[in-house]
Amino acid sequence: TNYHAVTHPSLPNYLALTSGSTWGIADDGYHRLPAGGLGAQLDQAGLSWKAYMEAMDRGCFNSGYPYALKHNPFAYYGGACPANVVPLNRLEADLAAGAPRFVWITPDLCHDTHDCPVQAGDDFLAGLIPGLLATPAWQNHGLLLITWDEAFSADNRVPAILVTPGVWKRQSDARYDHYSLLATVEDWLGLPRLGLAGQASAMRALVT
Repeated sequence: TNYHAVTHPSLPNYLALTSGSTWGIADDGYHRLPAGGLGAQLDQAGLSWKAYMEAMDRGCFNSGYPYALKHNPFAYYGGACPANVVPLNRLEADLAAGAPRFVWITPDLCHDTHDCPVQAGDDFLAGLIPGLLATPAWQNHGLLLITWDEAFSADNRVPAILVTPGVWKRQSDARYDHYSLLATVEDWLGLPRLGLAGQASAMRALVT
């Protein structure tokens, strides 16, 4: 109940979530950053991963609306579109074949409720989440995290929902932010923490 984005606008929040830094960026333009981030960290650890982008139909850089490059942080590190970044319509087949160890999902600009009513986002999640929770990957010590990149409120407070098998409803009013989420993911996967995630409090009380 006390989870916050770290800045404005969208892009630097996505970078914070995947590298522990906003890189001093304060806009949604394209910036080629050094190779690295969570994707590279997963590769180095030998952990399978994929990032699924809804409405991405011509790659990271050439896909049109309602896809948004600013919501695809993996394309910024090293200035390339990793092979692990794929259209969301591949998710169902990948889950049937055995889910990657780490899955990232970015809805399009309608289903993330940026350009459409909240009901559109609710319907999107209602169609997506049951399939995720039915996978052996989630049922065997999995973790589902749902959050938003930023808010209109002065304190930049956004929802953060964590779902793990066998954990009944609970809530925390401890202050967390996007660095906390990255720290939680990295601790969960046994990875060293990147950037400011190293100083953040992981959300352990909600997932154990």
